[in-house]
Amino acid sequence: MNNAGEHLISEIVGYISELVPIDVVKTKNKLSQVISPYHVQLVENDEVHPDLHEKIKLFLSSKKIEGLSKNTLDSYKLELRIFSEQVKKRTNEISTADIRVFLGSFEHLKMSSVSRKLSVLKSFFGWLTFEELLDRDPTAKLKPPKKEKRLPKALNIEELEMLREACKTNRQRALIEVLYATGCRLSEVQQLNQRDIDFNTQSCKVIGKGDKEREVYFSFKAIYHLRKYLMNRLDDEQALFVTERKPFRRLSHRGIQREIGIIAKEAKLEKMVSPHTLRHTFATLTINNGADLVAVQHLLGHSDPSTTQGYAVLSEERKRQAHKKYLVQ
Repeated sequence: MNNAGEHLISEIVGYISELVPIDVVKTKNKLSQVISPYHVQLVENDEVHPDLHEKIKLFLSSKKIEGLSKNTLDSYKLELRIFSEQVKKRTNEISTADIRVFLGSFEHLKMSSVSRKLSVLKSFFGWLTFEELLDRDPTAKLKPPKKEKRLPKALNIEELEMLREACKTNRQRALIEVLYATGCRLSEVQQLNQRDIDFNTQSCKVIGKGDKEREVYFSFKAIYHLRKYLMNRLDDEQALFVTERKPFRRLSHRGIQREIGIIAKEAKLEKMVSPHTLRHTFATLTINNGADLVAVQHLLGHSDPSTTQGYAVLSEERKRQAHKKYLVQ
């Protein structure tokens, strides 16, 4: 028997001897016989409990089979690793209070980040309960924090033009035009290949959240600058956007973000500009220009129309025009 088993027997015998008179030696010998077929492992205070570790592996495997994207699985894995390293208990011993304390330890994070952590935990414990690996869900009583109400960080037309004029390379201009014209997410553009683009219809199909495919469309400007960029490339890579230096390879998420940041800095814009800013800009400017909200919802790949509404902040002038046009005098 290993040291952990002997330690366990001593703890049990010590506890029983406080309750009733026993023969300590005989009791230890009997417990040794009972425990001998089992492997006893002592979990140190600074270790992740093996039970929790095993349950997390089962959960991630199940979600992978369900078809969750690699990005979502990586996000789940990261959040659950952080949780398991802080809450070192057996899964069935984790209480609602433990989760509250865990979430409350992130005072420096925005409410949206805390809400994301809770969402992952709800998914994890909800799955365990549904699969009957857990009797109760400790997250059931926890409500997500109220979302911060902020205006979308869309660019106005003048700022968009400043961004365009600040581009120094063909790749920079093509990136700006493609992100803006399609309203695509960063991950959707990053995954595109040259063969995906139909230059005749000025469109392409992208794979969005939940592995849902949709068609998006390019502007004449986007097609022009994309052709110009591709015609001047000296590599054989199939990726739509690639690195500028050898060995040529698909431009990473971080690479695209960095490039947009460089352009924004050159444009001397006061706003923080990211690939997602151009998605906001696409939604806001098209709706302000009279586009149907449902059409924009499908172009953005939103399953919930309220999500699209969050992107659309009407300008004061457009509100004024709507008031004049639709008010019954």
